[in-house]
Amino acid sequence: MSTTVDLDAASVETSDRITLSGAQKWAGVVRILLGFTFLWAFLDKTFGLGYATEKGWLFGAGEGNPTAGFLKFGVNPDGPFASFFTGLAPSSSGAFINWLFMGALLGAGVGLVLGIGMRISSIGASILLLSMWLAVAPWAKYVDQGGSTVASNNPLLDEHIIYSATLMLLMFCMAGRYWGLGRMWEKHVPFWLV
Repeated sequence: MSTTVDLDAASVETSDRITLSGAQKWAGVVRILLGFTFLWAFLDKTFGLGYATEKGWLFGAGEGNPTAGFLKFGVNPDGPFASFFTGLAPSSSGAFINWLFMGALLGAGVGLVLGIGMRISSIGASILLLSMWLAVAPWAKYVDQGGSTVASNNPLLDEHIIYSATLMLLMFCMAGRYWGLGRMWEKHVPFWLV
């Protein structure tokens, strides 16, 4: 008894189209979820909603400093770029680095949630994530204040790399067209803003 199935070219093509259509719709869902991750970080840091941030930044007028915590305490002290990243830590809530960081979060969040500006949103967010990966330097072990050696779970990959790769995949498969405003957006903007 033979269990092989003979598929002709037309049925394979139809199957591929159905699979691709389903994958693109799921890419739209993943785009929205990832976009909300960036948008939530912006909202929490701006208004101090009490989840990861207590004091709100409020566009430079609040008491919070959205980048200081990561740049002072999240940077790997034995990483090759530690002095560069800790030197970026702003002393006031109105510093340029805060505006740049918060703008990147807002731009990536809005662009991804709405499915517009996927190129600039995905590339900009990837640059932000890759710079954070360099700051964390998961390959560099260090000794904490208690004298214990601290090492990451994986010396090369962490969520920054996975998110960045996912953003590139979403950009290349035009995920803004599915569950978003991408199709409409593409008709009205220059190619580089799609």
